[in-house]
Amino acid sequence: MEAIIHGIILAFGLILPLGVQNVFVFSQGATQPSILHAFPAAITAAICDTLLIILAVFGLSIIVLQFESLRIGLMIVGVVFLLYMGYSIWKAKPASVETGKNLTRSKQILFALSVSLLNPHAILDTVGVIGTSALKYDGSNQILFTSACVVVSWIWFIGLTVAGSTMKKLDGSGKIMFIFNKFSSIFIWCTAIYLVYGLLK
Repeated sequence: MEAIIHGIILAFGLILPLGVQNVFVFSQGATQPSILHAFPAAITAAICDTLLIILAVFGLSIIVLQFESLRIGLMIVGVVFLLYMGYSIWKAKPASVETGKNLTRSKQILFALSVSLLNPHAILDTVGVIGTSALKYDGSNQILFTSACVVVSWIWFIGLTVAGSTMKKLDGSGKIMFIFNKFSSIFIWCTAIYLVYGLLK
């Protein structure tokens, strides 16, 4: 039970802060014509988080990210994706305003993959915190700890999608979501700039 509670609290602590991944998943719930159309982003983000958590527990990501050239490559590709994603969200119209100009399923998946797997800082946070915490457990307790973190991730991203869809219903004119899209894009572009700063530093 201790491992489960520890996993739940730790996962929520990592996933709650506002980040590009959260903003993107929420925005899809708010801009897609129906909640089902927004699930590709949520499911992709949850699968990526599951993968990162498993890698964190087994420590494989730490080994991979020790290669400086790979880290730099990840950051460069991540910046390009973030810039393009910010532009796409800036141009996208909320479903209640102009249905049909939302991100396609393939773009949702591509962008969700980019914000989940091409952000070295997010990967290092997951590996550093969850991976280190997992060292406290072994055997079945380690499995319970890992499972708790994964379940929280899935519940969170589905919940974000539902919250975005609810926001869209409450905002009949689409004006609030139009403004949210603009702020989301700016936030994503700022994250890209931050990655460039980290790269140059």
